[in-house]
Amino acid sequence: MYASEQAWREVDAYFVDTLVPEDEALVHARRSGGATTMPQAEVAANQGKLLALLCGMSGARRVLEFGTLAGYSTIWLARAVGRDGHVTTLELEPQNAAVAADNLRRAGVAERVDLRTGPALKSAEQLVEAGTEPYDFVFIDADKPSNPAYLKASLALTRPGSVIVIDNVVRNGAVTDPDSVDDRVRGVRTVLADIAADDRLEATALQTVGAKGWDGFTVVRRVR
Repeated sequence: MYASEQAWREVDAYFVDTLVPEDEALVHARRSGGATTMPQAEVAANQGKLLALLCGMSGARRVLEFGTLAGYSTIWLARAVGRDGHVTTLELEPQNAAVAADNLRRAGVAERVDLRTGPALKSAEQLVEAGTEPYDFVFIDADKPSNPAYLKASLALTRPGSVIVIDNVVRNGAVTDPDSVDDRVRGVRTVLADIAADDRLEATALQTVGAKGWDGFTVVRRVR
């Protein structure tokens, strides 16, 4: 369970009940997270809807996702790209991939999702080597120490105009500590520095509070 103020949870519940009703497939996917190696690590429902809205606003038809778990965010993304769209999602653990595959079938989006199991960087390298068509939207939500490498891979697999979203960048405020020995914090700080130093990219980061505690995300647009 994430450390979260009761008021934050109540606000999230109100927003979800009012604006983001989950159908049976999403509810099942969220609950099935308990069968993965990281229970309750999926995005909140209103965050999933935000990803879907960003996809729609950017006109994304091809999406790359680092980190699948039970496939909760994958369902949001697959629905956002539509029947003619495509999602490639990369998951390290076979146990999680099996749970996700069942959830994608249940949601009726399995045919538009390529679920690849194994180290995400290796899978991304295979996509690059295969000359894969560029992705319009990338969601990075996997092991945080690898964030810089995931960004580099994303840049090899996108084009000008593509959008990249990186989750969990606040770490309960720990991101501000330049002397942190936490590899997850160091991964976030390094990827943010890499983004700031890359003139191909423009970005912002936002703090969030809610059912998932105090955290936040970075939104990046590739300008060239």
